Amino acid sequence: MTCVLDAHDLRYRYPDGREALRGLDLTIGHGERVAVLGPNGAGKTTFVFHLNGLLRGDGRLEVAGVEVEDKSMRELRARVGLVFQDPDDQLFMPTVRDDVAFGPLNLGLDRDRVLVRVEQALAAVRMEYAVDRAPHQLSMGERRRVAIATVLAMQPELLVLDEPTANLDPRARRELLQVLDRIDRTMLVVTHDLPFAAELCERAVILSAGRIVADGACCAILADERLLSEHDLELPAGFDPSRVAPDGQSRALRLRQRSRTRSSRGWEQQISALPSAGGSTGSGL
Repeated sequence: MTCVLDAHDLRYRYPDGREALRGLDLTIGHGERVAVLGPNGAGKTTFVFHLNGLLRGDGRLEVAGVEVEDKSMRELRARVGLVFQDPDDQLFMPTVRDDVAFGPLNLGLDRDRVLVRVEQALAAVRMEYAVDRAPHQLSMGERRRVAIATVLAMQPELLVLDEPTANLDPRARRELLQVLDRIDRTMLVVTHDLPFAAELCERAVILSAGRIVADGACCAILADERLLSEHDLELPAGFDPSRVAPDGQSRALRLRQRSRTRSSRGWEQQISALPSAGGSTGSGL
C-alpha cells in the first residue's frame, strides 16, 4: 500500500521554548482511517497543523505525495483537507453554498464545475437541504457537517479532523459518524472520544509528549487499560471496544480494496452513487 502521509523525526519547538514534537514518526497508507489519541498537551494539534503547512518544524514530512516545503504550500493545501474543531472558524460566507464554493472558486474552476462540487460535497454530508441557508442559522452538528463539505469540495487526498465530536449532542454525534463512515477518503481523526475512534477507525496511534508511543489496531489499543491509563486516557464505563472490532476490520478490508483503484478514479466518480442535492443551485455564485 502506498503512503499518503510519511513523517520521520518530526520536531517542533514553540517560540517560548516548549518542545511540542520530539521526533515523531508516522506512516499512513491510502484508504486508512487512523485515530490520533493522547492527553491534552501531547502535541496532537501541533502535528495536525504541520500537515498543511500552518506550522513548520524540523524533520521529513511528505503528505499526499508532496514534500512539505515553502514552494509546495499551495499544492499541499489543495491535497490536505483540515477540518477545525470549531466549524465557525471555517464558515464565514452569507450562505452554505457560498462557503462550500469558496475553495473551488479560489482554485480557478469555472462556475459549472464549482456548482457540481458544491452539490456533491453537500450530498456527501447530507446537507443538501441547507444550501441556501446562512451558516449561523444551523445547529452545531449541521455546521460541523457543512465545514466538512467545504473541505470535500476541494477533493483532498487526506481528510484531517480535529476533535470532530466536540460539543455535539448524541444525535448529532451519531449522524456525523454515519456521514464519515460512508466517505471514501484516507482519514486522520484527532479525538478524545475513544468510542467514536473505535467505531470509525480501524487503526489508532497514541501521541504522548510529542512522540508516537503506541500504534496498532484501534480495538487492541483501546482494550489495553494499562496503556490508556499511562497516557491519561480512559474509556467510558461499560464500553467494550471488541464489540465494534469486526465492523472495523471489514471496513479496513473494503478500504484497502478501494485504494487499489483510487488512482484511476476521480472524486466525481467516487461520489456519483450518492443522492443528488435537492433544490436548485440558485444564484449564490
